Amino acid sequence: MKKNLLLILAISIIHFLSAQDRVSFKTSDSLEVIANLYEIDPDYPYMILLHQGNSSKGEYRDIAISLLKLKYNCLAIDLRSGWLVNFTPNETAQNARRTRKSTEMIDADKDILAAIDFVKKRSDKKIILFGSSYSASLALKIGKTNPLIKAIIAYSPGEYFKKTFVLHDVLQNIDKPIYVAGSQLEYPYLQKLTELVPKRNLALFQPQNDIGDSGAKSLWKTKEVSKEYWLSLLMFINKLH
Repeated sequence: MKKNLLLILAISIIHFLSAQDRVSFKTSDSLEVIANLYEIDPDYPYMILLHQGNSSKGEYRDIAISLLKLKYNCLAIDLRSGWLVNFTPNETAQNARRTRKSTEMIDADKDILAAIDFVKKRSDKKIILFGSSYSASLALKIGKTNPLIKAIIAYSPGEYFKKTFVLHDVLQNIDKPIYVAGSQLEYPYLQKLTELVPKRNLALFQPQNDIGDSGAKSLWKTKEVSKEYWLSLLMFINKLH
């Protein structure tokens, strides 16, 4: 009997941690953004999770569950520039094509700002932006000056938007904690990209035991090097408390 109760309790905890709600909200140009809301406790702060190119909110399917255990609610959004990952289609991109809205990467900034407004209505705590590839660059640009953003986590950011802004220059004198990670191949580039960031605000990571991967998928459990990435990220997050 006792074993059965423990089994039921364990299943309930797993179900609770895995629970997600499909939510939507509108951008400034009236595009409907679709997102998965992982909310474990409304009193916990929020992370907004942003996928890489040709991807979707499914990029964070397992990552979000791990972040919940760190006492963060998560909002994984479909940006208008994306496609499919982990059998999860990008519904915002579908909406954009259907309504003839731009699906350019630069226009995904509107989706991120709308997500920040969505979270602001649910919590008075400051937000962490968590980006991957092109969305990491947008997260750094938006997060630098947005007073609602506490810190930025950026996997494999780059100069994707030179016609609009130069990320290297944007990062000069950023006065918030930022975590930047990439593969061994990307590391020299990321060092140069972040050279104007005050050292006190920068955590820069490359794996030591493997070449690593690009973007947030380096945290997927299917990647042998993921434990190394996770340990580094946990050290950064713990310093934010």
